[in-house]
Amino acid sequence: MVPTRLQRFQRNPILEPDPKHWWESKATFNPGVLYEGGKVHILYRAIGDSDVSVLGYASSVDGFNIEERLDKPVYVPRESFEGAGFQYPPVMHPEITYLLADGEVEEVSYVSGGGGWGGCEDPRLTRIDDKVFMTYVAFDGYSPPRVALTSIDIDDFLAKRWQWERPVLISPPGVVDKNACILPEKINSKYVIFHRIFPSILIDFVDDLDFDGKTRFLKGQFRIRPRPSYWDSRKVGAGAPPIKTEDGWLLVYHAVGEREPGRYKIGAMLLDLKDPTRVLARCKEPILEPEAWYENEGWKSGVIYPCGAAVIGSRLLVYYGGADKVGCVASMELDKLLDYLVGAREAAPSAVGLLPAEAAVGVSPVAAATLEQITAYCLRCRAKRKMKDPTFVTLKSGRRAIQGTCPTCGTKMFRIVKA
Repeated sequence: MVPTRLQRFQRNPILEPDPKHWWESKATFNPGVLYEGGKVHILYRAIGDSDVSVLGYASSVDGFNIEERLDKPVYVPRESFEGAGFQYPPVMHPEITYLLADGEVEEVSYVSGGGGWGGCEDPRLTRIDDKVFMTYVAFDGYSPPRVALTSIDIDDFLAKRWQWERPVLISPPGVVDKNACILPEKINSKYVIFHRIFPSILIDFVDDLDFDGKTRFLKGQFRIRPRPSYWDSRKVGAGAPPIKTEDGWLLVYHAVGEREPGRYKIGAMLLDLKDPTRVLARCKEPILEPEAWYENEGWKSGVIYPCGAAVIGSRLLVYYGGADKVGCVASMELDKLLDYLVGAREAAPSAVGLLPAEAAVGVSPVAAATLEQITAYCLRCRAKRKMKDPTFVTLKSGRRAIQGTCPTCGTKMFRIVKA
């Protein structure tokens, strides 16, 4: 057991829907944070009468009590891949105005729904030099959700001049990709981006963040997998951007287990400072489970979803969404968590919960296959096909295999490596 768990703020939730504001009248959840200038700046996902996700702003000096909360969203969809440039509707006007891709204006009235019709979801914030980079999920309402990236000058951010750069998609088309965040430092002159394609956390090293949204996307060069027979056996996703400590990069993450597939839980792992693909330690038990009423009474019961974290004094504060409806915070002494993880690191690999084939690093590298022509049997086409984009992977059983896609139908294909 983890010797101490995250302690919920006694006045949770810290962010609740506001019926006076049409854009956040139904849900205010999944907050990402940036701790700058002695203040926690919070950007949270909001859903209101339009059923479109936008981002609101709040701030706190002590990290718990909200002192400021703006009455208008600070980030709204501007591109077709987010929901076609959402515009503010007139006061008391029931229709929502959109800018279509060709510049024409359309007014649409939607029936209210908790899930939303699209928009900008689940922000994560990272400051690098004089820029604040924000990764988030862009959803147009019908295509698979993808990772988007934008940025803003730190001075503009702190002054609340919301001059965001034009967003760009950085994950490949046709694939559900979420939970993206950026390491706050370069490693070997490269930016490090965490993201999630079911069921694993993927890690990419890139030379720059100048994606064009058309020809260059994240590849998933490395992955941190779920652990069979543990609380995080079904799927894992990065939560807050990793926090640098003397013992390693502290990654707060969420996970779902096979035994409780409807319950999201929060855990922590320690990554190597020089090589964040190396998992040094990983908690055997979650540090927070959905037990409070506000984590079970909302649009989706049993969901706690971290998107931000900050260290204030000696405490680690984790910001998360509860039941897809409200924003919450929980905290613990940082040293206690690190002591536990360091202890797990020094224990036998089985105590850390890594797969035997991955005991040294806890991650499966994904490298391009060296063979030019690799064929495998496609279950959907019922025929042998030449694999598209073959890569080496490690299966849950520990066996090596080559994974690719069928060039005809796009179905995943596998071929076991015998030697």
